[in-house]
Amino acid sequence: MRNVWEQSFKEAKEVLEAFMTNEDLLEKCETFSKRLTNTFRNGHNVFSCGNGGSHCDAMHFAEELTGRYRKDRKPLGALALGDPSHLTCVSNDYGFNQVFKRQLEGLGREGDLLLGLSTSGQSENVIEAFKTAHQMKIYTVALLGRDGGALKELADLAIVVPAQTSDRIQEMHIKIIHTVIETVERNLFPENY
Repeated sequence: MRNVWEQSFKEAKEVLEAFMTNEDLLEKCETFSKRLTNTFRNGHNVFSCGNGGSHCDAMHFAEELTGRYRKDRKPLGALALGDPSHLTCVSNDYGFNQVFKRQLEGLGREGDLLLGLSTSGQSENVIEAFKTAHQMKIYTVALLGRDGGALKELADLAIVVPAQTSDRIQEMHIKIIHTVIETVERNLFPENY
């Protein structure tokens, strides 16, 4: 069993190193930090969405912003789309591919930001949310993997993790999420650092 642990950590390290040495990806992460900071500075909100583990990461992203990351500060406007009653209602009445789109239509405003997470880039309900975001003039950021899928072309900013398996991709997504939150806090609450 020890060899499984060693191999798993080795793969994770290789993905992290490939990401860290890719100048284009680091520049995109910086752009994400600036856009998110300016979204909050301008009094707007951020929404996030994904499926399965990516939905968990979307919720984690939102709660770190509305709660706290490292130290106390005022809450920032963030919401993970897809509460259970909304999911069951909309998927029953309109179809599962509409669940994020409908909630974004009800809550989103021009100038907000939508973060979509998808390891494949092919999640239909995230794709529909991105199409709606563009119509509403909401900036879109996609955290993806593999070849980026359809979301790569739909996103205003697409960050594609250089990995093929969902576990390695999601490990990088959470690292990106934590780091973008830290950069926003450093910009908006420098006294915390």
